[in-house]
Amino acid sequence: MQANFEANANRTMRQALLFSVFIIASCGLVYELVAGALSSYLLGDSVTQFSTVIGVYLFAMGCGSWASKYLTHNLVKRFIEIELMVGLVGGFSAAILFLVFANIGYNAGVPFQGILYLLVFIIGTLVGLEIPLVMRILEQELTLKDLVSQVLTFDYLGALAVSLAFPILLVPHLGLLRTSLVFGLMNVFVAVWAVWVFRVQLKQAKALLVQCGVVTLLLLAGLVFANQLTQFSEEKLFDDHIIFSKSTKYQRIILTQWRDDTRLFLNGNLQFSSRDEYRYHEALIHPALSAITSPKRVLVLGGGDGLAVREILKYPSIKNITLVDLDSEMTAIFKSNLRLSELNQHAFSSPKVNIITGDAFLWLDQHQDFYDFIVVDFPDPTNFSLGKLYTNTFYKLIAEHLSQHGLAVVQSTSPLYARQSFWCINNTIESAGLIATPYHTLVPSFGEWGYVIASHLPYTSPKYIPIQNLQFITPEILPSLFVFPLDMQKLPSEINRLNNQALVHYYDAEWKHQGP
Repeated sequence: MQANFEANANRTMRQALLFSVFIIASCGLVYELVAGALSSYLLGDSVTQFSTVIGVYLFAMGCGSWASKYLTHNLVKRFIEIELMVGLVGGFSAAILFLVFANIGYNAGVPFQGILYLLVFIIGTLVGLEIPLVMRILEQELTLKDLVSQVLTFDYLGALAVSLAFPILLVPHLGLLRTSLVFGLMNVFVAVWAVWVFRVQLKQAKALLVQCGVVTLLLLAGLVFANQLTQFSEEKLFDDHIIFSKSTKYQRIILTQWRDDTRLFLNGNLQFSSRDEYRYHEALIHPALSAITSPKRVLVLGGGDGLAVREILKYPSIKNITLVDLDSEMTAIFKSNLRLSELNQHAFSSPKVNIITGDAFLWLDQHQDFYDFIVVDFPDPTNFSLGKLYTNTFYKLIAEHLSQHGLAVVQSTSPLYARQSFWCINNTIESAGLIATPYHTLVPSFGEWGYVIASHLPYTSPKYIPIQNLQFITPEILPSLFVFPLDMQKLPSEINRLNNQALVHYYDAEWKHQGP
């Protein structure tokens, strides 16, 4: 009877520890993903950020695994204490990084990155200590073969579960800050479970439970005040009052308000100011659309704010507008929010507009329709996922969907502040077999801004604009938009291809150079 009781107790202990491995792996990967996603959001260039975060994290895990050999006594107690430290540091990692960045600011990237990598290193080292300790605790219960296979199986299963849940469930519904805090609580749960399972062997079980209670209260307090922490951090980053903020699967959407000026920020980057967005969008649409005889079918790629669609709907000959945007949350906000829908003049409620949620690159590849006018209005190429939408492969897809007499227009960043980036886009369009006609205008919120018209046939500037009551574009100023002064004239550049993403490197170097 006693033997059966001990066997059941050992089995329970073994199952508890193996399940702990599953949670440990889940939590460790979450902290890694949170650090990578948050640094991408704050610093841009997602490939670089994720690559360096993963590299530092794995190196730190190796250091932790190596250091575990020096833990020789009270292994269960050490394991519980490490779990609590991981839960506390990892749980508050997103909040710490948000607050540090908010106080350091955009122009101190190196100090922020130092703190980022230090935090990742600490978490990675602690996580690296965990698995070896679990294996040493279990080594008397399992053979080496079973020990390694079972521990690694649960480790990999935990990583799989989190890698799927992070982009689909965790970030959209909890956000980065709450996600890290929730998984911090899961680390504490493992610690409490270990105290209960090993309560007989542990001499300081009550003291450990008190420590678990303190860490739990701290993490719960973090969850209660998560909104205030996020709001405080973001208000430090933005000059104006934040009226809306939301994390989606793809980006962080922030809307600010100062008097009559509403501003949209995606991942910290300004997309428009309501005071002068008309300059940007009139320049984006009318020089090309006015040059097309009786346009009927229009495709808009990006432009989830509906402001480009607003300008297109001013042409009575337009029969159908298809808008493809990756983020359904973005288009929903600009359709349902009264302030924003008034800004785009309720463009998304027009029966002529068909909104499709999807990746523009894949959508173009999967459809065969032709369009008289195509608008490519994506955020600037701050990272490689956006950079693919500026490659010659993408522009070849545009060419396949553009009617023979049709025109496409591409927003192309600043020819003054990012001169080589601008001409890289122009040259890449030409490499796709299209005729590129560049032009520019002044948008006070952005400075000098550039566009490129792409076509199968040479572009001819229209003699008149058939739309009344525009605020900026007139037939008289159109010719001046196509004249480039000396400091914006053409520069040589590489073609932006999927396998080199030269544009992202140009863009990153040029806009960093604009800082003080």
